[in-house]
Amino acid sequence: MKTGIDVIGVSTSFYCHDANGRWLLHKRSNNCRDEKGAWDSGGGKLEFGLTLEENVLKEIREEYNCNAIIQRQLPAITLLRKSSEGALTHWIIIPFILEISPLEIQKVQIGDVEKMSEYGWFTFENLPHPLHTGFQKTTKLYRPIFQEYSITS
Repeated sequence: MKTGIDVIGVSTSFYCHDANGRWLLHKRSNNCRDEKGAWDSGGGKLEFGLTLEENVLKEIREEYNCNAIIQRQLPAITLLRKSSEGALTHWIIIPFILEISPLEIQKVQIGDVEKMSEYGWFTFENLPHPLHTGFQKTTKLYRPIFQEYSITS
């Protein structure tokens, strides 16, 4: 059975900022199952036996080789879209806003070299394109909340 196709997938996603208005995103490689070349914030399928919080913190360590502090859990969203093969996919995504401290920012690097081709720090006024559909939906739906964390000092 394929998660997100045969059964509804549940994922924790994260949106990491540096407390200075910049957000960490990565470009999805050609090895990803969908949305190849799209810029995304990160996340992964909820693993059996982990809490939502444990899962999202595990994902950031795996994807960016750093730790972060959970600042906020946003309400879940439903993401319906077509896979690259044309199959309908159905995911429930639980997004989190995380802060990466200055010490941890120095550790940031691509942890999943198979699925990430590059990364960068961006403001909401200067986001790269194309953006992952989940990133677009979440940031549009919760724009006022993201703006709270996007104020530069």
